[in-house]
Amino acid sequence: MNIDAVRLSAYLSSKLCHDLVSPIASVTNALDLLDEPGDPEQKQLYEDSLREAAEKAKHTIMFLRYAFGSVGLQVGTADLHEFKRITEGYVRGYKPSIEWDITTDMLGFSHARLIMNMVMMAMPSLGRGGIIHVRVRDEAGGKTIIVTCKGDRVSLKEDVMRAARGEEPEGGWRPENIQPYFSKLICDSLGGELHARQSADAVIFMATGLRNDI
Repeated sequence: MNIDAVRLSAYLSSKLCHDLVSPIASVTNALDLLDEPGDPEQKQLYEDSLREAAEKAKHTIMFLRYAFGSVGLQVGTADLHEFKRITEGYVRGYKPSIEWDITTDMLGFSHARLIMNMVMMAMPSLGRGGIIHVRVRDEAGGKTIIVTCKGDRVSLKEDVMRAARGEEPEGGWRPENIQPYFSKLICDSLGGELHARQSADAVIFMATGLRNDI
């Protein structure tokens, strides 16, 4: 580990606060607009904006609570329907869409937490929207998770690739690049290896050799 625990927690906290500021600020802005004079049509637009912002804030909080908080540390089998619903709600607030291909005898909370973090790590690769495809399989060497990103001008960021390998990014650790490193720590805790690579038309994140115990 090439970053001390105090800095790691500080950068993660900053990252989470940053992700929450935008949807919460949108709620506040919409409320301010509703207080302004305007015709019924404008008021309806402001109300729709408020509902949309509130939904995004709700789904972001639910997702971060699972992906970073104590929910993902529980022992036992994760509720697949709930895990997918929370992840889909989070992704819906941004540009990509998500597809699932999960075939496994068991999905523990830690596995679900890792998938969420891999999805979050993948999203910057799709600046103009696209598809995130999640595949989970039980193999001889352990559970394998593959997150594939496809879309217009898909690109693997250098900081993401280095952090996923556990290497300090060229410009140093920052709240903007700490999350892929956190994904690696989760993968390490499951005895697996995290890989990130770019092909001709996709960016692929893969966690291999994960323990099946929950």
